[in-house]
Amino acid sequence: MRNMQGKVVIVTGAASGQGAAEAKLFAEHGAKVVVTDIDERGEDIAASFGSSGHFVRHDVGDEGGWAEVMRQTLDRFERIDVLVNNAGVFKPATLMETDVTLWQLHYRVNQLGVFLGMRAASEVMVKTGGGAIINVCSNAALNNVPGMFAYASTKWAVRGMTKLAASEFATLGIRVNSIYPGIIDTPMLGQNSAEQLTHYKSMIPMQRLGTPDEVARLVLFLASDDASYITGGEVTIDGGIG
Repeated sequence: MRNMQGKVVIVTGAASGQGAAEAKLFAEHGAKVVVTDIDERGEDIAASFGSSGHFVRHDVGDEGGWAEVMRQTLDRFERIDVLVNNAGVFKPATLMETDVTLWQLHYRVNQLGVFLGMRAASEVMVKTGGGAIINVCSNAALNNVPGMFAYASTKWAVRGMTKLAASEFATLGIRVNSIYPGIIDTPMLGQNSAEQLTHYKSMIPMQRLGTPDEVARLVLFLASDDASYITGGEVTIDGGIG
């Protein structure tokens, strides 16, 4: 049982799926958790943590929104130890099927949101003794997976951003790592066609979907002191797809 007692954690996109599982696991391990999402259901999740939870309605692609998350977190809990950049959007399409609107949606949430989050949180972490940032990427950033051009492109960008940030922050006491989930059983999975799902499942050596709880346990480890010498890491969690 990893002790997160007294740690303050921000999890974006935490109203459902992987983000909700991550937020709940942190709370179970003693952390104070700020749940952010554009989905108001996140308020119920934060409320379930009692005085250790707080909800902020938050568009990760809005710079002013990040300033408000930082303000409310510091007003409520006085520090920030962990940021989990979990929020994401996935609308599969080929390059020729992708218009500017779809491209900008993926960029704004998946890439710009991660950049803004790392910048905002690191400014606070430097003042309070360091911390950990976990960027939830995708195994689409490790493989040539057709049919998800905008999504995969932004996740490849997050992979590089994580490496660069880890290098820049290494002497500041801030660790930055990325994880690469494969096919995880979340509501986002429903945006695939039946044919795509059949193809994806056939790729999994373990022959099953991953669960949000399994992803959450990996995030918890990377946020904990047990991972104190890990930064710039890329950890797959995909049932062996690789």
